[in-house]
Amino acid sequence: MNKKQVYVMLANGFEEIEALTVVDILRRGEVVVSTVSITEEKMVTSSHGILVQADLTFSEMKEEDAEMIVLPGGMPGTVNLKEKQELVDMILRRHEKRQLLSAICAAPALIFGELGILEGRNATCYPSMEEHMRGANYQKEEKAVKDGHIITGCGMGGAIPFGLKILEALKGKETAEKVKESIVY
Repeated sequence: MNKKQVYVMLANGFEEIEALTVVDILRRGEVVVSTVSITEEKMVTSSHGILVQADLTFSEMKEEDAEMIVLPGGMPGTVNLKEKQELVDMILRRHEKRQLLSAICAAPALIFGELGILEGRNATCYPSMEEHMRGANYQKEEKAVKDGHIITGCGMGGAIPFGLKILEALKGKETAEKVKESIVY
């Protein structure tokens, strides 16, 4: 059996700070994390034209090894993630089993919100996207929010708190505080 790990999903048009800040913080906290291209090409183009080579393609990823799924925002990255039906199905299966899910920026609203998995939960997202947060208790002032098995972030400016919230969920408050101190945040 492979070691559990965090999968950060990358679609063309992803917001690079939201994705790579999470990868950086988690690796500093000694979490096994892999970036996953949702296509069969490892090279993924960010929303600002930066080419990033993913660790895995979607077909190489093993869903059973996922400790958490992370969805960065960005446009059209969020829309591209949402259009990947196999990913949507995986999110719904994980939600049903109360397995860890996280999303930042537009992704909490356009993916989690529109799938109805934020119903009755505290959550945040990119300002102006809150109308897509069906049934959520929108936390406008928060950079990152954890409610049960779901963690949401507000956008690029909340990438560090979002990454630290994920790290805390995975490795505990002490580890998250150590990393926070080490990055002078």
